Amino acid sequence: MHRTITIILATLSLIACSSAPTTTIFEDELPLQEYIIGNGDQLYISVWQNPDLSLSVPVRPDGKISVPLVGDAQAEGLSAQLLSENISALLSKYIRVPQVTVIVTAAHSADFLTRVRITGAVNTPQSLPYRRNMTVLDLVLQAGGITAFANADDAILYRVTPNGTQPYDVHVDAILSSGILTTNYTLRPSDILIIPESVF
Repeated sequence: MHRTITIILATLSLIACSSAPTTTIFEDELPLQEYIIGNGDQLYISVWQNPDLSLSVPVRPDGKISVPLVGDAQAEGLSAQLLSENISALLSKYIRVPQVTVIVTAAHSADFLTRVRITGAVNTPQSLPYRRNMTVLDLVLQAGGITAFANADDAILYRVTPNGTQPYDVHVDAILSSGILTTNYTLRPSDILIIPESVF
């Protein structure tokens, strides 16, 4: 009898778990990915105690940069850290223990890749350069606010995550009218906020 009750309870527990609704966790705390150098980026190459080898250089259309002593070096597709390690390895033929630092001074290639956008029932749809700590409210204000026909509490924020592009509900009207900031998410590069119009 005791065994029968145990089996029934275990079965009910499994059924309850399988029928429980799943929730999507908002990907707000994901670490920002390391920046990858692209064509047109401006780099500053610093070689410690070798000012003659330090220079500011653009990434050419072929993805390479020109470095004194080394010649051409591949830059596109690499992080600043990896590029500095590669240049250090190449310079080690000429300099004892070179210490190279690469700084991206102008990330031209990332301009449209990292922009945040707002469209739909707003006064001025916008495509804006990403700035750290921007929020949904900042984006709405930059767009001149919502129109009279906006169904703002049914807005959707589309975000690129490791699991693909995910939609998240955003209650813009609650943010603007009631100061309820639950969905006033901090933006991330490439976020797109769409505010639909009401259906009459």
